[in-house]
Amino acid sequence: MSSTNSRIQAYLHRIGFTGLLDGSAKTLAELQECHLHAVPYENLDILSGIPLSLDPEAVYDKVVERGRGGYCFELNALFGWLLRELGYPVTDLVARFWRDHALDAPPKRRHHVLQVEAEGVTYLCDVGVGGIVPRKPVAWVEGLEQVQGDECYRLKRDAAYGWMLSEKKDEAWKDIYSFTEEPQFLDDFQFATFWCEQAPNSPFRQAPIVAVRTREGRNTVAGGEFRIFTGEGVTTFRPESEEAYLSALHKHFGIALPQGRLAGFPF
Repeated sequence: MSSTNSRIQAYLHRIGFTGLLDGSAKTLAELQECHLHAVPYENLDILSGIPLSLDPEAVYDKVVERGRGGYCFELNALFGWLLRELGYPVTDLVARFWRDHALDAPPKRRHHVLQVEAEGVTYLCDVGVGGIVPRKPVAWVEGLEQVQGDECYRLKRDAAYGWMLSEKKDEAWKDIYSFTEEPQFLDDFQFATFWCEQAPNSPFRQAPIVAVRTREGRNTVAGGEFRIFTGEGVTTFRPESEEAYLSALHKHFGIALPQGRLAGFPF
């Protein structure tokens, strides 16, 4: 087995994918869903002052070899690498995240998404959001309502911002993020990730943010509070010590951090 094939197999093992690698849209959907159920969204390195690298080699080491998560610029860069290695045509795009954003000014372009081709159809793929977003690729068809379990999404054109991904909530459509089709390159994301890591008002510098989908719902961390969502409701708790916090991170997200890593975290 070649070195590249070994790395692909390790990645697939990391996300729990055991299906066929046939380049199909079905496989693409399974890969994205497996990824979202296995790799957490998290900003813990940013809070620790550890510089992030968007180089796929470095992200591979962090996510696959060390069992960590990351945020959009890391996770979608790595997922894009996997898809290209598996033969899918992939274009990197940059987005503005509108959900929960004040309406008086457009948000910064600080989100990374993927345009992917499979079986002659174009899809929007994204494994790099901490909140609820499509668990499966969204077909690139304007206005088509796409139901995924109890969620519903659509893509629409926006005169100012290109394409807009929206979600249906209580029979009303809410915008999630917008993006254009201009291809982006690794260096294009360096500016945005520098702001996310270094700006005093960056949301990634304020408190721990951790999230992962599960087969039963999702697990999240907001500051010091853990929230475990299942079909029966939500359970919340606040670990009373660093040891308990680290143990909960490992139990609910598979993240293993050494003692002392939480020193100075703004809970």
